[in-house]
Amino acid sequence: MLYDNDPWLNPYKAAIEARKQRILAARDTVCAAAGKLYDAANNHLFYALHREEGCWVFREWAPNASAIYLTGDFNGWKKSPEYALRDVGGGNWEIRVPEDKIAHGSLYKWLVEWPGGSGERIPAYATRCVQDVETKVYSAQVWAPEKPYKWRHDSPVRISNPLIYEAHIGMSSEEEGVAGFNYFRENVLPRIADLGYNTIQIMALQEHPYYGSFGYQVSNFFALSSRYGTPEEFKRLVDDAHGRGIAVIMDIVHSHAVKNELEGLSRLDGSYTTYFHEGARGNHPAWDSRCFDYGKEETVFFLLSNCKYWMEEFHLDGFRFDGVTSMLYLDHGLGRDFSSYAQYFGDGVDEDAVTYLALANMLIKEIKPFSITIAEDMSGMAGLAAPVASGGVGFDFRMSMGVPDMWIKIIKEQDDHDWNMHSLWYELTNKRADEKTVSYAECHDQALVGDKTIIFRLIDKEMYYSMDKASQSQIVDRGLALHKMIRLVTLATAGDGYLNFMGNEFGHPEWIDFPREGNGWSYAHARRIWSISDRDDLHYKALREFDRDMIHLFAEENLLAKGHYCWCADDYSKVLAFTRGDYLFVFNFNPEHSFADYAFAAPEGSWKVVMDSDDAKYDGFSRNDDTVVHSTLTNRKGDQLLQLYLPSRTVLVLKKLS
Repeated sequence: MLYDNDPWLNPYKAAIEARKQRILAARDTVCAAAGKLYDAANNHLFYALHREEGCWVFREWAPNASAIYLTGDFNGWKKSPEYALRDVGGGNWEIRVPEDKIAHGSLYKWLVEWPGGSGERIPAYATRCVQDVETKVYSAQVWAPEKPYKWRHDSPVRISNPLIYEAHIGMSSEEEGVAGFNYFRENVLPRIADLGYNTIQIMALQEHPYYGSFGYQVSNFFALSSRYGTPEEFKRLVDDAHGRGIAVIMDIVHSHAVKNELEGLSRLDGSYTTYFHEGARGNHPAWDSRCFDYGKEETVFFLLSNCKYWMEEFHLDGFRFDGVTSMLYLDHGLGRDFSSYAQYFGDGVDEDAVTYLALANMLIKEIKPFSITIAEDMSGMAGLAAPVASGGVGFDFRMSMGVPDMWIKIIKEQDDHDWNMHSLWYELTNKRADEKTVSYAECHDQALVGDKTIIFRLIDKEMYYSMDKASQSQIVDRGLALHKMIRLVTLATAGDGYLNFMGNEFGHPEWIDFPREGNGWSYAHARRIWSISDRDDLHYKALREFDRDMIHLFAEENLLAKGHYCWCADDYSKVLAFTRGDYLFVFNFNPEHSFADYAFAAPEGSWKVVMDSDDAKYDGFSRNDDTVVHSTLTNRKGDQLLQLYLPSRTVLVLKKLS
């Protein structure tokens, strides 16, 4: 159990045991009429639209409705008794329509009536929704192509240490506009494969009415966003990624839902509480969205079925669950510092949400045992990424959200001379022994307008004037050096996984600003300018090549599966040295001093440089002779010491030869 290895959890033994029993009891309740969660989470196979012999079957759960009518382009969008759904009990409604009345591509909606009102609605389980180009109104769409997609490749068997490339389909093109699945597959996927990443995390796949929400204000949970293309095009993207040995996980939003009533779940049948909490608890104070009631059976089945649908329909390899902190706490974790274990238990925790997340993890593993689940949580709740059997919630990984915050604080607030190596090592490696983590120096959050990426914090306006190799700029030299060092030290100290956001590997020079009223609905900053990383006259190519080489090193040597040990954390000289497997990483963060014969304790043997951030191919100054083999020497005390020439603001990666 969790408390066996963490004495600070001893006061909460009873709470941990109670949480575990609550989860197991909920599993038994969900599985009451089935053998496994997999057999129970099938709402998507019953509701919405399905084709049966000779007819189309439409179903909805709408307990507050007094009448529901099917309307669409096939009946002139009119309320007609011929298309009235029958109340079949238990809040369920159904209609069967002859097969020849409706075709692939037809548009449809519900017209729902309830005591005191009525309104057009999109089915909760609709699997495809499209927006009218002129009116901007969404409708559900019948999607039943004659030839279903034929899968060619199996998923990668197991990726224990994900090297994640976080991507957004729509903004993946260099052109101003919304890119599609085909563009990404043909143009971006080969770049990701070349860089060596073994996992792609795709954002904004669930349908969302406002493009600028980055996909986090979801309206239709079972619908693949149609703005990027068809389901078959997305399936081919996933299939091609699998053919390259790359896993595909999805950024899934189960933490809240958009308030929109015409497009989303809110007031589906006139009630505010169909899937959500009532009153103030049903509204998120920071996100202006609806909060799910995870204690409600119908909500749990809706969300569990959603997980199963995405994995089975699109052969996905797992999920990164967004907004987990908001789910876990009744106050959504707003304004808290989470400095006490007591905050992980007790009245402030939404135990229904904890239980749902545990059930979701259990279901996902039933579907695909080698799947990947990642929690985006800033609270550090004990057990979140620990097995349910140990009193945990069952996630495979937790995002190390404190690492990018640390980098922002250091770069923004500290002079280069004040960087503390002991503190840096602690912050980069600090994690619970019973959980796995994914580290990252920056993700999409830091690239959004209003914030700054690492490269912008380091170089700022010089990005526009001095990133060509012909320019001479000490600011750019410093920025390039630290950009490489920060990314490598974050990867090299990562617990179990690493993440990079699309384009950040080469220091993308533009922030992300989606079309909105404030920028004239421009797509100028909702894109990625790949071509600059291909040009020999610009520094971006060197940054990309450095990222490529460090990712390939870790992927090919499986270094994230190896433990690390710190041999030197010299705050005076600003040198940090540590081993991981048979590799030694030596960072000299000193802003001005190079060391001719820097000696430090190291494992006995001979070492050869395999990567040098100061190499000319990374636009460094090539101050080291990387062909030299370095061997440890024994001092008078019998300690093994390694002596190296360490140029300022560089990192050497050495491999042990003997």
